[in-house]
Amino acid sequence: MIITRTPFRISFFGGGTDFPQYYREHGGAVLSTSIDKYCYLSCRELPPFFNYKYRIVYSVQENVKSLDEIQHPSVREVLRYMNIKEGLVVHHDGDLPARSGLGSSSSFTVGLLHNLFARQGKIVTKRQLAMEAIHLEQNILKENVGSQDQVVAAFGGLNRIDFGGDLEFQVTPITLGRERLELLQKHFLLFFTGVQRIASDIEADKIKNFVNKKDDLKAIYGMVDRAMDYLQDGVDLENIGNMLDEYWQRKKALSLKTSTAHIDHIYERAVKAGASGGKILGAGNGGFILFLVHYEYQESVLLELSDLLHVPFRFDTTGSQLIYYGIHNEK
Repeated sequence: MIITRTPFRISFFGGGTDFPQYYREHGGAVLSTSIDKYCYLSCRELPPFFNYKYRIVYSVQENVKSLDEIQHPSVREVLRYMNIKEGLVVHHDGDLPARSGLGSSSSFTVGLLHNLFARQGKIVTKRQLAMEAIHLEQNILKENVGSQDQVVAAFGGLNRIDFGGDLEFQVTPITLGRERLELLQKHFLLFFTGVQRIASDIEADKIKNFVNKKDDLKAIYGMVDRAMDYLQDGVDLENIGNMLDEYWQRKKALSLKTSTAHIDHIYERAVKAGASGGKILGAGNGGFILFLVHYEYQESVLLELSDLLHVPFRFDTTGSQLIYYGIHNEK
């Protein structure tokens, strides 16, 4: 058995400019971090005593005889891509629900690739993991996804990621002093809206609008530089909160599907209670919502949003990892 642990992510600024439909012409960048909430994937060889060849366990259980019968698209195409011939059990557990704006689909793809490369005795770099996952999701699965989630899941950490050019992407870790980093983490509150959605459907609408939203995307791209300056120059983190509010208004302009009356009401309540700003994570329309709140107002915001699930988190620094390698015990 091999077990991988791959982090979910929170994106602060630049989302939208990480789509190849945009950055291959204009360049793009995001500011994001992996967090201490994870996707766990275990794979082991299936003994030849069953009337099926693959057992896939996630929110449902699939017992099938061929790759083509597998309903989970990422599992089916990753196994095909990796040329897996032996019977296999794939078991997934996640700390947070899927389809919720934290890059869970890409964490799953990166983690499964990492696991299967290890089964084949291959050591892969973080860059290769990210590039393989981007290729699978964008070119094989034909999903409407950007390129940041795969990179964050593979690399981990608080980073600026630039997109475009011959290398496709470049990762620059953001170096902050311990006190500054701790202060930044303490200013964030994360809530689950209770709504799960299919991101690809929402992102398809945004992609169609790219040609008409160049000003918004250019402004979103520029926020990454401004946020970097704010973080590293030691200015009041209220500025980051105000920028999140600005980003949220720009993000909503990219597609009418990004927000809902329910999400807008949550946002208004949080700001009225003292949040400096915030944003829905991922494609929008549901999932998790993040707020920057000075600690003197956090109790007020938590009380106002007590009908939502508050999820404490910390930044992760590791990216996808092998946490158990017991392949020789399978024989």
